[in-house]
Amino acid sequence: MLLKLGSDLGLDVWVATNDRNREYEGKPFQDIPNLRSELPLQFDNATNRTIELIDVLWLRGDAIMAAFEVEHTSAIYSGLLRMSDLVSMQPNIKLNLYLVAPGDRREKVMNEINRPTFTRLKPPLPKICKYISYSQLKKEIEDIGDRIRYMKPEIIEVVAESCEPDEL
Repeated sequence: MLLKLGSDLGLDVWVATNDRNREYEGKPFQDIPNLRSELPLQFDNATNRTIELIDVLWLRGDAIMAAFEVEHTSAIYSGLLRMSDLVSMQPNIKLNLYLVAPGDRREKVMNEINRPTFTRLKPPLPKICKYISYSQLKKEIEDIGDRIRYMKPEIIEVVAESCEPDEL
């Protein structure tokens, strides 16, 4: 859904190198319009290796607009660690980060992201990473329908939820 949504919004999209050959609802990721085969190499090698493994990226030109980690069945912390690594290696990076998971994993997401290892980062991960539930994302996409071509990428903020404890 995120790949198609980003593409429908007129952005280039990226899927993690280890997920390139996957599909969703019988549609191969490789068939998504605007799917990038390479990322811009604007960071050091360690940062680029981390970015390549982020589940979904939305890009405008060489600028990464948003990064999404999808945690369906894997441990929530695997995506959080990747985001934490990125923030640790590039503390000044201005990037919208999202953790996407089923609604029944919301509490687990909130508990994990608010662990000291993530809250003590500079900037703290809960401050720069938001949660998106599958059901909210799907509902928003259905509600928008064919009007998607008139939307801006910031539409994702409609379904994104703060992970900061004082806002929960």
